[in-house]
Amino acid sequence: MATSGNAAVATGAEYNESPRRRNVAAAQPTPQQAVQVEDKKKLQKKEASFLQTLSEWEWLIAPIVFSFLAFFTRFYKIGLSPIVTWDEAHFGKFGSHYLKREFYFDVHPPAGKLLVGLSGYLAGYNGSFEFKSGETYPADVDYTFMRQFNAFWGAACVPLAYWTAKELNLRRPAVWFVALMVLCENSYTTISRFILLDSMLLFGTVATTLCWAKFHSQRNRSFEPEWFLWLFMTGLSIGFVTSVKLVGLFVTALVGIYTIEDLWRKFGDTKMPLVELGAHFIARAVGLIVVPFLVYLLSFAIHFAVLTNSGPGDAQMSSLFQANLRGTEVGLNSPLEVAFGSRVTIKNMGYGGGLLHSHVQTYPEGSKQQQVTCYHHKDANNDWFFYPNRRDADYDAEAEPRFIGNGDVIRLIHAQTGRNLHSHEISAPITKADKEVSSYGNLTIGDEKDHWKVEVIDDAASRDYSKVRTLTTAFRLKHEVLGCYLRAGNVNLPQWGFKQIEVTCTKDNKPRDQYTHWNIEAHTNEKLPPGDPGKYKSPFLKDFIHLNVAMMTSNNALVPDPDKQDDLASQWWQWPILHVGLRMCSWSDEIVKYFLLGNPFVYWASTASLAVFAGLVAWYLIRWQRGYKELSDAEIDQIHYAGFYPVAGWFLHYLPFVIMARVTYVHHYYPALYFAILTLGFVVDWFLRNQKKAIQYGAYSVLYGVVVGLYVYFIPICWGMTGSNKKYSYMKWFDTWKMSDA
Repeated sequence: MATSGNAAVATGAEYNESPRRRNVAAAQPTPQQAVQVEDKKKLQKKEASFLQTLSEWEWLIAPIVFSFLAFFTRFYKIGLSPIVTWDEAHFGKFGSHYLKREFYFDVHPPAGKLLVGLSGYLAGYNGSFEFKSGETYPADVDYTFMRQFNAFWGAACVPLAYWTAKELNLRRPAVWFVALMVLCENSYTTISRFILLDSMLLFGTVATTLCWAKFHSQRNRSFEPEWFLWLFMTGLSIGFVTSVKLVGLFVTALVGIYTIEDLWRKFGDTKMPLVELGAHFIARAVGLIVVPFLVYLLSFAIHFAVLTNSGPGDAQMSSLFQANLRGTEVGLNSPLEVAFGSRVTIKNMGYGGGLLHSHVQTYPEGSKQQQVTCYHHKDANNDWFFYPNRRDADYDAEAEPRFIGNGDVIRLIHAQTGRNLHSHEISAPITKADKEVSSYGNLTIGDEKDHWKVEVIDDAASRDYSKVRTLTTAFRLKHEVLGCYLRAGNVNLPQWGFKQIEVTCTKDNKPRDQYTHWNIEAHTNEKLPPGDPGKYKSPFLKDFIHLNVAMMTSNNALVPDPDKQDDLASQWWQWPILHVGLRMCSWSDEIVKYFLLGNPFVYWASTASLAVFAGLVAWYLIRWQRGYKELSDAEIDQIHYAGFYPVAGWFLHYLPFVIMARVTYVHHYYPALYFAILTLGFVVDWFLRNQKKAIQYGAYSVLYGVVVGLYVYFIPICWGMTGSNKKYSYMKWFDTWKMSDA
């Protein structure tokens, strides 16, 4: 038996014999060796302590590192191209309108464009540049700062994605993977570097998802301060994202689905007091409905408060609203009361309605008489004269003016062509259930089908309906013979009608149908004294509703034009497979070129993850049905909230573009892509969670390397391609990726 301090060694061992042992003195380390061993132990302990410290502070270090990289990739060489690029021509121009306080019209809510205007103000820009596409920025426009302002929102998405993945209980490597994919998504980098709304939309979408995840994590701490904080932060985020673009309604729907499910579960909890249940309903109604609506409403209140001058978008608003803008001609010195002989323009009061219009062109079918339409642009073809009906033999043009009021039967004579506003038993060209409206005859030639009866509906100035007043009186025109009402329902005519709004005569007697309501906008009559009808104000809520309906109507009208080829447009099926990109500017060798294209791995893997998730859920459902109970409640909860909701977010942001008929572009997929990235993060985390550390390290190392490697490979399309585009032909993997003409 070996004694303490001695080592047993084998000696003299023979074949098939057990070794014989003898005790020898143990080798004692030298003082130098002892010092080296001690230093090595200290170093190992120090390294372990450092790694432990890094791990403990990862929650702070990682988002700082990701944020630094995000701001670097979004800001680097951002001012390289000095020309107006792609949709900067639109949104930069809208910013100019804010700085000049000129009223304009656009299909998107105002918050994002207000921020563009703010960036111009902070940059010292005075609003004088027209932002024409391809034009070089003048020296007094600090376009670099304005782009950096926009890039801030895109860069901020990266740390927000990190925190979102963390709140969804993904493990640390998967959290980094999600943040890395958002950081290294080439399309996100490119779209964030210009004066556009997309970076703000992405920020709002990512922020809303984070706030929802934070609120969900507080579900067992109801009515605590932090619970209220994230409930109202979710509401503020919803309000912001919907105020930038109406696409924000899709992430709103995601939060709505979660809220319905959450309240339904609480409703089924019979142990919960009814007072507490009611408090949950009220808190969500306030936090997720009232707060977002107030934010949305506030953006329009600021919009109206800033844009106090007449501008290019006046015609989309009501006549009374226009009359209160500085520099407008609407209502300026117009006589207040309308009489026979008055020359007027007649505005349709439906949302997005235009001015009653006619021109010498005729209908190609039907009566083939002169067309009558509604048109927003102000020109002489919108002018009409009020004339008495043909039975009124007592009318004397030289006598005292006879005012027009409720119940009067009149004729409307088109000022430019002298023809009567007319209708007959011929179907309208588009709305076949209605009757065609045309311009026919002249002062002497015509019949009773030129007669229209005035029915006053409302008056902002008076309850006295005995007279039709400029701007303030809402009236309908009833065809005396057919009994139908003049209507302009925002249906656009084909190219032969110059895409103007169809005017019909409808037999549906609906007094509340705004599209049958009309008012006098411009009014001249030398026999009447000038008035000031603009002193009456249009109510804010009425203007708010009017503008929102006009926005949605115009947005739905953005359908592909069969007579024009749009090389930038793309189809919904092309986006998830990265079938196409988008050239953002001219492809001349002399300018810096940018190409909207995503990171191939991020796109293809995230799209595949959607199918993998569906297969995963089907697998567990089948096994559950067969009696297997392999998932804990925590794992089911993880699949539900970290897997199902990102997939639902993807569907909510993607399917509307499949259904809608409007023209679409690759950037419409970017909010949906974010939810596909979250889905991919969940799928990778789920399949690697129980693997050996070596497999996890190896798999994540490959994933990180591929994402970063492809991002760097395609980085010229983000930071700008200079010189001949043929130099970049190595990135053209497919013919549909038109980043090179080679």
